[in-house]
Amino acid sequence: QVLDFGWPDLHTPALEKICSICKAMDTWLNAVAHNVVVLHNKGNRGRLGVVVAAYMHYSNISASADQALDRFAMKRFYEDKVVPVGQPSQKRYVHYFSGLLSGSIKMNNKPLFLHHVIMHGIPNFESKGGCRPFLKIYQAMQPVYTSGI
Repeated sequence: QVLDFGWPDLHTPALEKICSICKAMDTWLNAVAHNVVVLHNKGNRGRLGVVVAAYMHYSNISASADQALDRFAMKRFYEDKVVPVGQPSQKRYVHYFSGLLSGSIKMNNKPLFLHHVIMHGIPNFESKGGCRPFLKIYQAMQPVYTSGI
């Protein structure tokens, strides 16, 4: 049985996707004692760390998100093949998932509206005292709006 839960490279999976992956893994592993799960991706292996750490917490292998991230980091220390969960957004999503499990975070199924964006000061991105900002908005990983520069 092969399941594809792919998401774009350099992005953290949506919380719903993490939930679906953990549920599918748990269902498969608990169905028959000799079942195993093999994870594969084509890009940043740190993304798999999000899934592994989330599942370790989901299945109570680790009691907390921090413990799951620490255990995964120690595995990385012993085996050079595993990349740790290193990006702040990846660590943050493991904590978000932990909040879902504990009930302290609820998923919002209501639409969100962006009314305005406020920039305080002018960022100095080009070393010339200014920048040329633009806004790109995504919905379900698909761009739905791009402003002019």
